[in-house]
Amino acid sequence: MTMRITNHKSLLVLLFTLASWITFTVFQNSTKLWTVLKLPISLHHGNFIMKSCPAAPLDPAVSPAETELRIKGIKEKLDQLIPPRPFTHVSSTTSATHSKATLLSPQDTYGSGDQLDVLLEVRDHLGCRKEYGGDFLRARMSSPALKAGASGKVTDFNNGTYLVSFTLFWEGRCLSLLLILPSEGVSALWRARNQGYDRVIFTGQFANGTSHVNTDCTLVLNSSAELCEYLDSRDQEAFYCVKPPHIPCAALTHMHSKNKHVSYLSKQERSLFERSNVGIEMMEKFDTITVSKCNKKTAPMKKKCKFGMASTIPSGHVWKDTWNPVSCSLAPIEMKECLRGKFIHLMGDSTIRQWIEYFKSSIKTLKSVDLHESGKFQKQFAVDLDKNIKIQWQKHSYYPLVVSLTYSVKEIEYIARVIDRTGGGKSTIIVISLGQHFRPFPINVFLRRALSIHDAVQRLLLRSPDTVVIIKAENIREMHSDVERFSDFHGYIQYLAIKDIFQDLNVSIIDAWDITIAYGTNNVHPSQSVVRNQINILLNFIC
Repeated sequence: MTMRITNHKSLLVLLFTLASWITFTVFQNSTKLWTVLKLPISLHHGNFIMKSCPAAPLDPAVSPAETELRIKGIKEKLDQLIPPRPFTHVSSTTSATHSKATLLSPQDTYGSGDQLDVLLEVRDHLGCRKEYGGDFLRARMSSPALKAGASGKVTDFNNGTYLVSFTLFWEGRCLSLLLILPSEGVSALWRARNQGYDRVIFTGQFANGTSHVNTDCTLVLNSSAELCEYLDSRDQEAFYCVKPPHIPCAALTHMHSKNKHVSYLSKQERSLFERSNVGIEMMEKFDTITVSKCNKKTAPMKKKCKFGMASTIPSGHVWKDTWNPVSCSLAPIEMKECLRGKFIHLMGDSTIRQWIEYFKSSIKTLKSVDLHESGKFQKQFAVDLDKNIKIQWQKHSYYPLVVSLTYSVKEIEYIARVIDRTGGGKSTIIVISLGQHFRPFPINVFLRRALSIHDAVQRLLLRSPDTVVIIKAENIREMHSDVERFSDFHGYIQYLAIKDIFQDLNVSIIDAWDITIAYGTNNVHPSQSVVRNQINILLNFIC
């Protein structure tokens, strides 16, 4: 009898163990499968479709092998999105002049709030219809006298035709549809971007007593010389410097960078990116659209914008220099009172550094604290002791940081590591922005960084779920400046990818991409009014 009971218990234990192992294996595999397949994106602003995501796993540990699988999966999806488009002559590429834009269901007068649709048929420079899509287009409507603007939605039917949709937010406007890059240029840029790491070269400065020694540094260094490897073993992020003779690798103190005269584009491909061929208007023959107030029912009052609310395309419009979201209403917020008792962590590039500079100029009692660092890229920290407000900005890492000025790397660490040692809580607000400095490098560099930050945020929200985490998307920038390295096409792919990567977490996105299109800034560092409106969204999210 005792033997039977013992055997029965042993069998139960064995079955339970087996069931647990099967459940764990299925869960792990399903997680990997989801990660590889979940990138439903299209090349045009407005076609990014957010899918519902599975809940984040309770154990957020990710192995290096799984990270490589995630990067590979996203890269493969992007490769499918941007197929090769070889061409034998520029005449076979998309021509803004020969393409035809037709207003669908035209009316003499439109009412405010109506949708206006334009059918675009693209043709090459010989006037022949194109049979495939993939052109990088930017739709915008504006009324400069009213300081008003909004983006349009572009739908690519992948057969040489596009539907361009505008929501008529205000009375009286002009429409614009820019051919930023033809599909052949898009394909060439994508191929070239992922071919090499040496468009930007870094110089590392090593301390050697009272003097210093400079050597070459980069993300991938093909050299027979002895190298210093600076590796984050967990997230597998690394860069390398040639080791100076008789100086330890730990003596690296400063870096700077410069563009290298290298291109992975052919001479014929480079001709597509000449100033006269980038950002060409495709709707020049369109008359100004007349929009008037209609006797329609009064639109229902929109709810106040809150953290976690879904966004739309377009996400809003500018009116009298003020941003107005489509799906919610931005309330006027008293900044100083809103920030009382809060710690704002701003992490990323100089476009988010603009935020702390705006905070300091707007809150006169906010005082900078000297952290005894040096240079323009030093960490900034400001406090208001009376209101217990703390605001901090720090750059995203020591690489890739594309600047000619020399900057210190003594105190820099990866954003993921900073987040890991942040306690979080309801008074902690983290705003992350990265992208501009990643544009000159293969996309896997950006994807690896974005995934490591995603995983750090996931760990933070597990231990402190009431922490507010916000992603500020990239701004558009100068249209004609160094297209191979810094084209907005590179930024747009990163914008789509980061929205996809973070969609399974409880974070909000401030759609700076759409906002800067609406403003028509075309400047990596937009004006104070743009920054003010971005910060107003933040204040509505947290107060």
